[in-house]
Amino acid sequence: MTRLIAGPFNRVEGDLEIRLDVEDGRVAAAYVNSPLFRGFEQILVGKAPADALVYVPRICGICSVSQSIAAAAALANAQGLTPPENGAHLQNIVLATENIADHLTHFYLFFMPDFAREIYASEPWAEASARFRAMGGDAQREFLPARAAFLRIMGLLAGHWPHTLGLQPGGTTRAIGRAEQTRLLGHIAGLRRFLEATFYGDALEAVAALDSVEVLDAWGAEGHGDFRAFLAFSRATGLEALGPGPGLCLSFGAYPLNGGHAFAHGVWQGGAVGPFREEDIAEDHARAWMVRAAEGPRPPSRGITLPDADAADGYSWCKAPRLGGRVAETGAFARQLVDSQPLVTALAARTGSNARNRVIARAVEVARLVLLLERWAMAIRPEEPFCVTAPTPDEARGTGMIEAARGSLGHWLDIRKGRIFNYQIIAPTTWNFSPRDGGGQPGACEAALVGAPVRAGETTPIAVQHIVRSFDPCMVCTVH
Repeated sequence: MTRLIAGPFNRVEGDLEIRLDVEDGRVAAAYVNSPLFRGFEQILVGKAPADALVYVPRICGICSVSQSIAAAAALANAQGLTPPENGAHLQNIVLATENIADHLTHFYLFFMPDFAREIYASEPWAEASARFRAMGGDAQREFLPARAAFLRIMGLLAGHWPHTLGLQPGGTTRAIGRAEQTRLLGHIAGLRRFLEATFYGDALEAVAALDSVEVLDAWGAEGHGDFRAFLAFSRATGLEALGPGPGLCLSFGAYPLNGGHAFAHGVWQGGAVGPFREEDIAEDHARAWMVRAAEGPRPPSRGITLPDADAADGYSWCKAPRLGGRVAETGAFARQLVDSQPLVTALAARTGSNARNRVIARAVEVARLVLLLERWAMAIRPEEPFCVTAPTPDEARGTGMIEAARGSLGHWLDIRKGRIFNYQIIAPTTWNFSPRDGGGQPGACEAALVGAPVRAGETTPIAVQHIVRSFDPCMVCTVH
């Protein structure tokens, strides 16, 4: 057996290092290390509750709206507030805008450049993959202006991005009129044009309607578009056989409105969707560089996040959240599976969660989200309220559970004597890139890496990179 230290990884948000035990040309065991501790949960203790809206967006520059929305939801829960319909529409539009941008950035800047690596130079499709070459491919030059134009929605509705202060417990501080509503629809239409001409090579409605593996294969074999190129490359490289998931998928539910969610909340396992129960979540510190509670794993509402660099058997600053004691995967694949999207459900039935299917789920989600953006933008009524307010109780608890691009994000707030007494966060990458727990269960990514092929002479194996990037880690959110 040989040991490799893979990392730091390029084209990953934040710092990541993975220890690989390799035997007979395959990964026998993996240990994921999040090597940076940041301490936002300690920073918040003693602050006024509303200060969370200032601090938590700064956890991350590319997931800042997600953190803002989760904090606003926790405060709204503590205050007993429900945003008016206009405020809910704008919150959903701003969050969906960030999530779409994240999905497309992952595709064009993080994931696809791996297919243009030298290791694939002899493949028959290598010439086509040159379009996605890091820092030099035509795909990035076409995508980045489209992304910039789309993100003008943030300036219109949130003031700026990242780290907006316009997202509040009771809605949004930015009320828009008919002229701004027209501009909003124009920005969404611009993204639709890029997606239909370049990314999919087809109408959004046609992509959202893909409902089986056979239909996807037939669709991918005709026409053009960067997503179709991914389908071809992934088939040629056997991506479907890489990075199997744990078989348990989690979604907190995405884009709340009128008492429901645009994408359902729940848990998927064994081919069926069941209910999600918050009380099933517990944080295990057994292999983290964290202070450990005497009674063992705690629910996040009573969680502690205190660093202990000398903690026995620790190898990561990431905690190990578990759902009913089990490892759960979260992200677009889990979200679309819990929502019973037909194509993703069919893919799960055929091959389960894997590196290829996670990217497909993101592409399907983008099409569905842009269609929702159009509907939400049209539903805004400028003459009606966008925000409501209420006093913050001196003693209260609040929970904000939302879906970021990378998966389920939860904020747990405890207010005592008018100040934050405790604040706990579980980010999507905390779920997916957790270390082992007290029972020895590896985290979702750690388990997914087992069996990955390692070619002779590789120090950071290409298969490992495909698997890691299929989860799209955001390490700065992980160790917040």
